[in-house]
Amino acid sequence: QVQLVESGGGLVQAGGSLRLSCAASGRTFSSVSMGWFRQAPGKEREFVATISWRGGSTYYADSVKGRFTISRDNAKNTVYLQMNSLKPEDTAVYYCAGKGSPDRWYDYWGQGTQVTVSS
Repeated sequence: QVQLVESGGGLVQAGGSLRLSCAASGRTFSSVSMGWFRQAPGKEREFVATISWRGGSTYYADSVKGRFTISRDNAKNTVYLQMNSLKPEDTAVYYCAGKGSPDRWYDYWGQGTQVTVSS
């Protein structure tokens, strides 16, 4: 059974930092891209960041560019999201996602971790 388990969410003041982790089990994701998405109350789930299988390529939503950094450790089957200079509008449930194969959209999703940024 494939599982993605996020951790590291919480309550932080505006301007603060959090580091999210996503530990995968049940299969290796070392050969596919992984990503982070988020969903704020009353809004659609939106893309945050993605990282290639070797970690050499990353891509960010404009809203987080320059503040968030995605990284991965394939030996640990884990992906991270370092979030700096957090804003109240970053408040959302953050989801980790992994592809089943390189040519597919994201097949596997975590249960999400809540990030709340107070002003």
